[in-house]
Amino acid sequence: MKLAELHPRRFFLETWQDMDREAAEERAARKEAGLGFDWRPLIVLLGSAVLLTLMEYVGNRYWLDQWITRDRPHEWVREWRHSPDAERVAWAWWAGWRVLGYFLLPMVIVRLYGERIRDQGLSTKGLREHLWLYVLCYLVVAVCVAGVSRSPEFVNYYPFYKGANQSWADFLGWELMYGAQFFALEFFFRGWWLKACKAQMGSHAIFVMTVPYVMIHFGKPMLETFGACIAGVVLGTLAMKTRSIWSGFFVHVAVAISMDLAAMMKTIGLPSSFWPPGG
Repeated sequence: MKLAELHPRRFFLETWQDMDREAAEERAARKEAGLGFDWRPLIVLLGSAVLLTLMEYVGNRYWLDQWITRDRPHEWVREWRHSPDAERVAWAWWAGWRVLGYFLLPMVIVRLYGERIRDQGLSTKGLREHLWLYVLCYLVVAVCVAGVSRSPEFVNYYPFYKGANQSWADFLGWELMYGAQFFALEFFFRGWWLKACKAQMGSHAIFVMTVPYVMIHFGKPMLETFGACIAGVVLGTLAMKTRSIWSGFFVHVAVAISMDLAAMMKTIGLPSSFWPPGG
């Protein structure tokens, strides 16, 4: 029975034990092959520290605005800062940096140490088989979203892009950027991190990954940040159970769109036209 897979012992403990057994086998195989020190965890941990720092300081949406407007007291600069395009470009900069830092640069690093990109959790094998599990995960989180959607902290925070209600084109463009950075984020944490660290850390790689994953939520509503503690472990376990990051990606995107729509309906409202005014 499929629901039996959700028993905590089977979903969590057995998955972690399987990871530990596989990790021991991988370490033994490396030793037998004379491969020596496993550099992958070191590369991932130090590389991630650099990438996360760049995304925080250069990849934030204010950096671009400050660079454009710094020491430029021109009329077009003042007009730019108060135009809808300024916010659109700022969030495109933010999303672009996350795709770069969470996916494109790690992908280059993976190739440099000789592994295949598709082995970093991108396999679609068994996707249909586990679809019911993804839907169930979404439904559980959707109930939580419905509960917190009454909170002023929640409705004033989402969506990030406050111009999302100017038109459906704005909304869809924003959700595409938002979704792209979620794919990159899942690749980074549940793909690259876990694949590189599993052999040396076993199931503990999930808990190591959860710490920085929670930290990137700092500044968001507190309940969401606490929820990331649980989500990091659940999504990490799910990624190891399904051998894929697609579960976390689908759940993340579905929840994000639901949160944006819920917040918009309670505050700025939904778009009334497809194209923005003057578009």
